[in-house]
Amino acid sequence: MASITKFILLSLTLCVLHLNFCHGQNAVKAGYWFPDSGIALSDIDSKLFTHLFCAFADLDPQSNKVTISSSNAGPFSQFTKTVQLKNPSVKTLLSIGGGNSNRADFASMASQSSSRKSFIDSSINLARANNFHGLDLDWEYPQSASEMKNLGSLLDEWRAAVATEAKNSGKPQLILTAAVSFASKVDGLYQYPIPSVSRSLDWINLMAYDFYAPDRPSTSTRCHAALKDPSGQASGSSGIADWEKAGVGAKKLVLGIPFYGYAWRLVNANNHGILAPANGAAGPDNGVERYQDIRTFVAQTPGAVVVYNSTYVCNYCYAGTTWIGYDDNQTVSTKVSYAKQNGLLGYFAWHIGADDNLALSRQASQAWGA
Repeated sequence: MASITKFILLSLTLCVLHLNFCHGQNAVKAGYWFPDSGIALSDIDSKLFTHLFCAFADLDPQSNKVTISSSNAGPFSQFTKTVQLKNPSVKTLLSIGGGNSNRADFASMASQSSSRKSFIDSSINLARANNFHGLDLDWEYPQSASEMKNLGSLLDEWRAAVATEAKNSGKPQLILTAAVSFASKVDGLYQYPIPSVSRSLDWINLMAYDFYAPDRPSTSTRCHAALKDPSGQASGSSGIADWEKAGVGAKKLVLGIPFYGYAWRLVNANNHGILAPANGAAGPDNGVERYQDIRTFVAQTPGAVVVYNSTYVCNYCYAGTTWIGYDDNQTVSTKVSYAKQNGLLGYFAWHIGADDNLALSRQASQAWGA
């Protein structure tokens, strides 16, 4: 009995000392939200999620500190309190950066230990001041081997800092995550710092979408977030396999699911399958369409047809010369089931506000199960 007790104590000690703190997270059913996303914070059914990301905090390029804009200060400060009214166990994370942030600012910040410290210390202070349970880095994307090396230093120093802060404050250690390219190399060139990712992040959010868009010279319709692709091109499953081959375990991987699609303009209305000839976007904003707007398009457009393609695992709809590739209920259910069956930690959605009355959020939660 004494030897068993000693073994248990030793195991617990190693767990606490390990840089990648044992949060005991069984699954991640997550989604991103931002103030102008189209859904009020109070309307989110947080029972459908285990984690919610609040986006985005900013990086001040002069001070290298993480800041929250004055317009977001109110919603961000109330984020955790509000979503926990419906689900007291939901965990919240403050996401930093985003696709519209300046990647050069992140590269500059990560290049020096002093500026990394400014970033790290300010992020921890902001998270605690606004009652978040964790922090999420969305640097899109490091663009050189040296930037990836600096990212590794940032992640390791961040983990050490949150461990020290938790020890000194007596509070649970902050969760650390990052939104990353769907594959372990950005543009197939720049390898993420795999050892640092594995030991210093609780998980990574694979942005398994935006593989294709009407503005990237392309002459045919494509599913921008296909789970599979028989041609061997970009897909969610190939990204998962690539990260695992690089050395990141499945339990560190969370699969991204888009709640939006892209509308393409068909060259010939009678040729409307995947890879049909197309000549650009059908509509403004490069053809980006929220799921709720796609549902409206289908309901209100005479002759609109919806197709589920099991080979690619994606949906598309068409009417006239408009063709939209997106994720509908069956696609979401298949993707979530795939993630669970392949041992991934979970899934996340970008973004909750694009959903149609939380229909996809419910479908995803149901597909994963308890």
